[in-house]
Amino acid sequence: MNTLIVIIGLGVLCLLFEIMNFRKAIIPFTILGLMGILGLTLSELNSPATYYNNMIVVNKFSVAFSSLFIVLTIFLVTLSHNFYEKHQTKISDYIAIKIFLLSGAVAMVSFGNLSMFFLGIEILSISLYVLAASDRMNIKSNEAGLKYFLMGSFASGILLFGICLIYGAMGTFDITEISELSQSAELPSWFFIGIVLLTIGMLFKIAAVPFHFWAPDVYQGAPALTTATMSTLAKVVAMAALYKLLTAMNVEITYGFQIVIVVISIASMTVGNIMALKQSNVKRMLAFSGISHAGFMLMTLLSATSAAGSLLYYATAYSLSGIAAFSVLLYVCKDKGNEEISHFNGLGKTNPILAAVLTASLLSMAGIPIFGGFFAKLMLFTQTIESGYLIVVIAAVINSIISIGYYFKLILAMYTKDAAEEKEATPLAFYAVAVISILMNLIIGLYPSLIMQLLS
Repeated sequence: MNTLIVIIGLGVLCLLFEIMNFRKAIIPFTILGLMGILGLTLSELNSPATYYNNMIVVNKFSVAFSSLFIVLTIFLVTLSHNFYEKHQTKISDYIAIKIFLLSGAVAMVSFGNLSMFFLGIEILSISLYVLAASDRMNIKSNEAGLKYFLMGSFASGILLFGICLIYGAMGTFDITEISELSQSAELPSWFFIGIVLLTIGMLFKIAAVPFHFWAPDVYQGAPALTTATMSTLAKVVAMAALYKLLTAMNVEITYGFQIVIVVISIASMTVGNIMALKQSNVKRMLAFSGISHAGFMLMTLLSATSAAGSLLYYATAYSLSGIAAFSVLLYVCKDKGNEEISHFNGLGKTNPILAAVLTASLLSMAGIPIFGGFFAKLMLFTQTIESGYLIVVIAAVINSIISIGYYFKLILAMYTKDAAEEKEATPLAFYAVAVISILMNLIIGLYPSLIMQLLS
């Protein structure tokens, strides 16, 4: 609860800094503030509590995921240092929206009531609609914002209808009461329909097949830093919220429901990877890559009662490698107008450090040892086999092999082709975020217990 209050206060302070003309202090102050909030959040790890009649629940799950969201936001804010260098007056609005987005993300994993969950997802979604269309002079950004708004509103409507049906069946929005009532012998059929609608709405948010069609166009058209936010922070927030919804309400995940999850998981991995093979635009390629990773994360629902640690570990490894990749993309494609693979030609010679970081992040996403992505997939595969779904693991292994094809297309461009032009000096922020995020990915690969012990 303290985390949520302080985050909102930090967002308001960012807006006040613009009024007081302290524009240059906004980013350093926000980074320091977020670091303080991270410490405050971790201090609540072993102090479970509920607030406002169970509206907000603080436990190990909410603290662990909130900490991950705060770390990702620190990286995203750091990368914002010169994103609006031509429109300095926008920086306070941009950073404030990012902070309010974080408050929605924290609410989505700290809810104890479905009304608080819906409030969190709307704060997150509205922030992303604004950010997607924030480059108002760019027709692609306008298109991305409109598409995301329409699809997101459609998904929110499905979510709200599902929540209404659950309320109609149970007579309460409180998660604990719903969990207790769900153990009764006879439940109204519309309770299960409500659960299905909730799941469909969240599958829209994580861009899983067949609800993925908005993602490639929105990712490509939105400003690169917004795409980084949607691909990393927003995706893992939605997946964590879906996992908590199904486990906290003590929903009986029937065999039929599991089969549907199996089909969606395999379809997401396969469609995402096959479509990514055809892409020449790096943002679009990473969008399809994100769809395939959503398929991997959905595997945690097949062993939902014991997979919280695996989900946290996979989300951490994936999002850190995604942040590293987008740090390099922001540097390479700055002022280019697009994000074609050809812009990365010769990066291994002109900037070997960033080329090495991008290579490492892509290898982590592909699941190559010694990176966090490999151990995340290994953990996920082990649990899924124990749950009796070997077919999903076989499909996942095949898809991991397919993914190497398009990741190496980018790696080969960096190391085997000549650079078209020399790049200007790299700002320190790009180096800092790229190197620190990939080092964190490497560290959690070598020491998985650093993440796993948070939920033990």
